[in-house]
Amino acid sequence: MVSIDPRRFGDLTARSTIDEHLGRMDTTGVSRRDFLAFASASLAATAAAGVLGRTSVAVAAPSGKLAYLAWTSRVEFMAQASRATADAAKSFGLGYSYLDGQVDSARQLNQAEEQINSGSGAIILHAPDGSAVRRIAEYAEQNKVYFSNVWATLPWYTPFDASEYYTLYAVPEEFTAHRGVTTELLKAVTERFGGGKILGVTGVPGFSTDNVRSRGRDAAFADFPKTELVGQLPGLFNREDSLKATQDLLSRYPDIVGIVAQNDDVAQGVVAALRAAGLKPGEDVLVVGADGTSEGARAIKSGQQLATSANSPAFQAGLFTARLYDVLNGWKPRAAERMLHWRSIITTSANVDTYLQRYVDNGDVPPFDYRRMSKVAHPDDWDPQGEVFPLDIDLEWEGLPKPSGWTYPEAYLKAKTGGEWEAVREEYRAHYKVPFFGPSPFRSL
Repeated sequence: MVSIDPRRFGDLTARSTIDEHLGRMDTTGVSRRDFLAFASASLAATAAAGVLGRTSVAVAAPSGKLAYLAWTSRVEFMAQASRATADAAKSFGLGYSYLDGQVDSARQLNQAEEQINSGSGAIILHAPDGSAVRRIAEYAEQNKVYFSNVWATLPWYTPFDASEYYTLYAVPEEFTAHRGVTTELLKAVTERFGGGKILGVTGVPGFSTDNVRSRGRDAAFADFPKTELVGQLPGLFNREDSLKATQDLLSRYPDIVGIVAQNDDVAQGVVAALRAAGLKPGEDVLVVGADGTSEGARAIKSGQQLATSANSPAFQAGLFTARLYDVLNGWKPRAAERMLHWRSIITTSANVDTYLQRYVDNGDVPPFDYRRMSKVAHPDDWDPQGEVFPLDIDLEWEGLPKPSGWTYPEAYLKAKTGGEWEAVREEYRAHYKVPFFGPSPFRSL
């Protein structure tokens, strides 16, 4: 199989160029508009193969299909992220498919292989753990399909250990974010109750991001000596299991004043368990979460939840879809751009109305200009529309054992020590124009 760079076809903004290709190829029934829509993708590439004397062509196609492999449909964040990714894909002319991994990494591996074999040109993996990441990255490289990964991963395994086709690993900077929401909780219980006992309802054991959030949570207690984390159980990032975990914890620790939930779905399970126990969330027991889901934001507005760290499912959708579109169109990320953090914003009753207006009660108004997140679609005025910066693997995976013989990837070290790291940070800062906490860029249109 031979890969063709679509830029070899010339200036496809010129009518004469398009007419030349139409005249040389078997394009019966294909209009100029259709040709232009597919010019960089499989239709035009396959047609061009006949001209170039090749019978089989593999091409990274911007009008191809993007697949979002979510680890479950039981989590609200996934459903919201899928809807937003579908919208983002549509804005870039990409086909879209969503697959439910049912909390099974082996199933996700099969789904990735099926999607690649059926013609998907780009994959977003959102996994329950990191066990399938290496194999999916290898299969993506073998088939020249671009692959990206969000949240759960195999610690100390980076895109540099795979190939250029593993184009991006990105997560919110969770340590600071979860320390921040925990600080909101501990400050409030100290002021309201004079301190007290706190519970934790975590996510999936071994989930890399769950570990980071727990470290951030635990770090917050150092500043609040009158509070104590007395117990925790996993809620598996969903409401049902979190309700059961909270009920179990309440039977052991009935005199608690606060609960740190590891995401907003967990927080919803916590709230339900408190109600079932005759306790008033937001009054008798204070609750915080993470992620900024619609229900989490509404719970803050109603007073049942104190705070969340707003990641916005739509931001994830835009960041990853724009990156995949860019690499499909020949753009090459620098080393410092292949592992990224984005900044979560602590959301409380003080700013939740802004979040609700833009991300929850926005109707048909897109929360982001997805195309403007792309360096290909907007080479001069691209805008991440959120604070994005290089990921520090020592912060992300602190405390987790390194594999035997592990060393820092050379490209990562060179970027971090040679100036590229700070250059990328500054560039993204300079291009960040539309504030994450503010009106949609389309609100006035």
